[in-house]
Amino acid sequence: MSRLTHVKSGPYSPPAPVRELTAVSADGARLHVEVHGPEDRPAVVLAHGWTCSTAYWAAQIRDLAADHRVIAYDQRGHGRSPAHATCTTDALADDLEAVLAATLESGEKAVVVGHSMGGMTLIAASGRARLREHAAAVLLCSTGSSRLVAESLVVPLRAGRLRAWLTRRILGARAPMGPVTPIARRILKYATMGPGSAPEMVEACARIVHACPRRVRYTWSHVLDALELDHAVRELTMPTAVIVGTADRMTPVVHARELAAALPDCVGLTELPGIGHMTPIEAPELVSGRIRELASTYVRAELKEGA
Repeated sequence: MSRLTHVKSGPYSPPAPVRELTAVSADGARLHVEVHGPEDRPAVVLAHGWTCSTAYWAAQIRDLAADHRVIAYDQRGHGRSPAHATCTTDALADDLEAVLAATLESGEKAVVVGHSMGGMTLIAASGRARLREHAAAVLLCSTGSSRLVAESLVVPLRAGRLRAWLTRRILGARAPMGPVTPIARRILKYATMGPGSAPEMVEACARIVHACPRRVRYTWSHVLDALELDHAVRELTMPTAVIVGTADRMTPVVHARELAAALPDCVGLTELPGIGHMTPIEAPELVSGRIRELASTYVRAELKEGA
């Protein structure tokens, strides 16, 4: 049964997949997976963030599926993937491995992309055999590896205990999101998007985020609050690019710069002026273009070598 309430038309309406399947994780969690585009084209794997779903990647899927095989999946408890009792970064890494095993042939390479919690998923899986087998390159969008609450700028106060306490209460609230109203759009835009975000971008984000079940949102907020993956960044040894918006309040630029400095093979840090946390929706062409560059440079090179 679908819980999705995404937009129904325009560039942010999710296109129909070529096929759908269910990947089963190590602990039995079932993950909804979509495959778009021609089966014989270079592969791209997309992992969305907290409170989102495959619908979040609609603009990238529309663009890339013309000449790539695009694989997108719902994180456990999100979209059409049922909630599961286990909510940890290790579980996220298990889930990614399950998706890679279910969709890619042995030794097949892909660009693996993660936004926000999806980026944290990739970092958590950095030492995993399947990620190392399949990831020709990685793109980390609007993400961090630790101190998410301490560095958050959602609460407009100086850094310190009061700001951290208020941020924790806001991001970890148990209250339901309710319907998408003008006030809800303004709140979501302030917290997660740049000031110049177009109304259709805000609407798309609001519909996706508000569809996330309250318990799932609350449970994962505590996992993100306790996140400590700095050690795992150094294990992400494949070529890795980083994208961040300069107006990102959720995972500010400081996180991206620290990731770029710690990565063994960083192939570029892109800071997008005026863009907030929702980079794939706020700057769809730029994000899709970076994915294309990585696929052309690293996946197609692998295909030529294997020919």
